Amino acid sequence: MPGSRATLIWVLVGAAILVPSVWALTSPLLQWRDPVYIVAGFAGVIGMALLLVQPLLVGGYLPGLAGMRGRGLHRIVGALLVLAVVVHVVGLWITSPPDVVDALLLVSPTPFATWGVIAMWAMFAAASLGVLRRRFAVRLRLWRVLHTASVCVVVIGTVVHAVQIEGTMEIVSKWMLSVLALLALACVIVDRRVWSALFLSRSK
Repeated sequence: MPGSRATLIWVLVGAAILVPSVWALTSPLLQWRDPVYIVAGFAGVIGMALLLVQPLLVGGYLPGLAGMRGRGLHRIVGALLVLAVVVHVVGLWITSPPDVVDALLLVSPTPFATWGVIAMWAMFAAASLGVLRRRFAVRLRLWRVLHTASVCVVVIGTVVHAVQIEGTMEIVSKWMLSVLALLALACVIVDRRVWSALFLSRSK
């Protein structure tokens, strides 16, 4: 039974990642697009998929990847997430510099661009906190709150960014991936009691 449960979990996670990715790659909207634009768009899809994987690794929900192994892979996936976002932004910059400039200056007429930029900077903040945690003597509980707060902005901002775009991602699978990423993040926050730990430390 445990083996069957582990297999089911991996199948469900794989489907949540592969189905939106395949739909995006086979979208008819890509037929007349430049290769750079296609790569940039698919990098965004990969980034969304990694947002689902990250909390699953931290929470130890993936069979065979609990404990230190999961946390170590969490750091690697975090680096890949940063890379995916950079490729996404740079690719869009190459194809349409004015739109990217407007988005970065938060003056874009399309709301989804603003949410994407907010999520991007929050992701850089979360990644920086991850890299610098041991270099600076930040209390673990405080670090967890800051890191979790940044990640919440990343996930929520990315979901809002994605669902507002009528692009290559198929609507149902995009919503499925978005909801699963939010649920996975919520489960980790509840299980690890991030906020309550901070409140308890203050009350002592």
